[in-house]
Amino acid sequence: MPADPDFHGLRDLRVVDLSTGIAGAYATKLFADAGADVIKVEPPGGDPMRRRSATGADPGDEDGAFFRFLSAGKRSVTGRPGDALVEELAAGADLVVESSAPRDFDAPALAARHPGLVVLSITPAGRTGPWADRPWSEFTVQVASGAVGRKGLPGGEPLQSGACIGEWVGGTYAATAALAAVWRARRTGHGEHVDFSLLEALTLAGSGYLDLVARLVGGHDLSRLPLSIETPSIEPTADGYVGFTTNSRQQVSDFMILIERPDLCEDEELAQAYGRLARYDEWTAIVKDWTRQHTTEEILERAAALRIPVAPVLNGDTVRDHEQIVARRVLVPDASGRFLQPRRPWRVDDVDPPPPRPAPRAGEHDGRIEPRVPLRPQPTGEKRLPLEGVRVVDMTAWWAGPSSTGVLAALGADVIHVESASRPDGMRHTGGMARHRFPDWWEAGAFFLSANTNKRDLTLDLRKPRGLDLLKKLVAVSDGVIENYTPRVLDNFGLGGDAVLRANPRAILVRMPAFGLSGPWRDHTGFAQTMEQLTGLAWVTGHVDDQPRIQQGPCDPLAGMHGAFAFLVGLFEREASGRGSVIECAMVEAALNAASEQLVEFTAYGELLGRMGNRSTTAAPQGLFACAGSEPGRESWLGLTVENDAQWTALVEAIGAPAWARDPSFATFAGRRAGEDAIAAGLRTWASGVDRETALARLLRAGVPAAAVADPRKLADGSAQHRARGFYEEVDHPVVGRQPIATVPFRFAGVERWIRRPAPLLGEHNREILCGLLGVSEAELAELEADQVVGNRPPV
Repeated sequence: MPADPDFHGLRDLRVVDLSTGIAGAYATKLFADAGADVIKVEPPGGDPMRRRSATGADPGDEDGAFFRFLSAGKRSVTGRPGDALVEELAAGADLVVESSAPRDFDAPALAARHPGLVVLSITPAGRTGPWADRPWSEFTVQVASGAVGRKGLPGGEPLQSGACIGEWVGGTYAATAALAAVWRARRTGHGEHVDFSLLEALTLAGSGYLDLVARLVGGHDLSRLPLSIETPSIEPTADGYVGFTTNSRQQVSDFMILIERPDLCEDEELAQAYGRLARYDEWTAIVKDWTRQHTTEEILERAAALRIPVAPVLNGDTVRDHEQIVARRVLVPDASGRFLQPRRPWRVDDVDPPPPRPAPRAGEHDGRIEPRVPLRPQPTGEKRLPLEGVRVVDMTAWWAGPSSTGVLAALGADVIHVESASRPDGMRHTGGMARHRFPDWWEAGAFFLSANTNKRDLTLDLRKPRGLDLLKKLVAVSDGVIENYTPRVLDNFGLGGDAVLRANPRAILVRMPAFGLSGPWRDHTGFAQTMEQLTGLAWVTGHVDDQPRIQQGPCDPLAGMHGAFAFLVGLFEREASGRGSVIECAMVEAALNAASEQLVEFTAYGELLGRMGNRSTTAAPQGLFACAGSEPGRESWLGLTVENDAQWTALVEAIGAPAWARDPSFATFAGRRAGEDAIAAGLRTWASGVDRETALARLLRAGVPAAAVADPRKLADGSAQHRARGFYEEVDHPVVGRQPIATVPFRFAGVERWIRRPAPLLGEHNREILCGLLGVSEAELAELEADQVVGNRPPV
């Protein structure tokens, strides 16, 4: 249990885990790490995850180290979905998590039999829609989500993100949705079936909202995939690699000063991402000529002095020695002391999480589960959104923080986004790409429009005493505050944890700094790209003959969902203790959990994971293949995965059983891994002679996971699965008009629309909040406007 005996967390909850795979295991690990009693139900012989090793290590008679990391602190019983034991456990549970194919288990019926129970179904594409019963792999989910269709060198082969990132993003989203539903069930007795889609989660986290970008900006060549890489990004140094992030014009200019080319600051084309790609060879030669002359450590020091987000590019070995991670004691021994693992990625009231507990042996707790009656009332009243009545002050910017508060808003919370008219949320500036179409271009940023729906917006200049005073009054009538500034920003305003709790002793303050509230990197700026570079996620992303590549964004919503989950834990803690808390949820520590398999495998077995392009350590063959009609730069890419011998047999039959595929050595996984180059060559020949739709239909009929590489700009109209599940909703916005906006990656019974209001205009709700909620008079509001404490237009 938690090291702090006063921390209650989720101790009163029981979770029954019927799932297999990383997403379900990590979702339930989040619950276990918060104190919940998690009972893992496994088939005879145990969950296949017990034998998983991404490096092929043989754990012998023991469970694999990665399974032990994901299962620490859980209990294990033997059973299967649908049997009498599961029914008995469900009757005493608050939450059941399952990942069965829709045709194999009736999850909605289980929820209906137990009013007040929350059932979370985590499936590749959701339990409804035309793709629900398709065979899937983590790779083909990436392929169909739009995430693969935007990553790669223009004209080259698209690229997956390594480390099964979709499973980790999905697990955190799913846990957040489930915990919100449990919060409502404990208060009202209304249960829920949460139908969660990994495909939708990856569309949110990996497609870059390019469908909306294309609509707002225009001028896209839709005949070819929008493949791109960021530059500058990961660059070679004299002794390794270093990673940069330049999300703003100022950061680009500072980078040009760093590489001793101030003359380039006046080059407007190179100041823009599209211009650097258009002059890629020229630009990268300039950058690499400079970076190769300096050591990584020297570049880190110089870039940090210019406040350029920067990080070393680390892997499962070298990440152990990073000074920030060491100083904060982020990596801890597992319960057996045999390998290292990241600790729980959030801390409460400046107390480190407890050490990991042991993982259970298969069936260790058979016959030892205590009967239990859940603590919830009989269902009463109308079934409303889970977080109605909860108010959150949203002091976040860019994407990680807004994605966190955005999901809380979707789930019913009154989220008030606080920014300054003189220095608005940085993500508003991405609307500059559409300034040729929208005079109020700061209202036209695709990320802002997508991540901030259902919120209200208040502008306050916190540099002025009246603005700071009004913020404290807002905190006093709210349930919590979520912020993701570097720590010095809030401290400089006098708004640290003590100040927030003085303003409201029951407030939950969630702080989401890039690197945490302590340590030598405390005040370093960091974005998703920085996290991918430092934690090892970039190390395992990229083609074999290429350098490490960033994953282009999933660490933002990954951090955001960890922050949202931690906030909900804070609500449960307040319910038990009557007091608020300060929860620290460092972005880098969330990313380290997603990258954990590298660290666990290296410290347990001495094996280092690396880049494999579009292949996999746990499947063979796997990859992308250009189908008939492809032209250079306009390929019709098809992705496929073979995860077991039965799928290989089915694949061979589906492609006509050519002689090369009948090689008996390919009948086993080991043989296919050894011969994957030959298999890939044969598949390329086959694919080139068949159109993509025909090839896809054949493979799916045969039960082989396959998907067409989706163009992320065409998802709102082009994805039959997204359309069927209502993933995009048409939203009327006063500046950009009617647009399809991505919602959330889960469906609740009875919720027809998730978006109740569009993303707010700058300062749109100043009067509503200041006068209606805080009691400011019209005369006082006029003074605030005259003194520029509040406003609704940025300096442009």
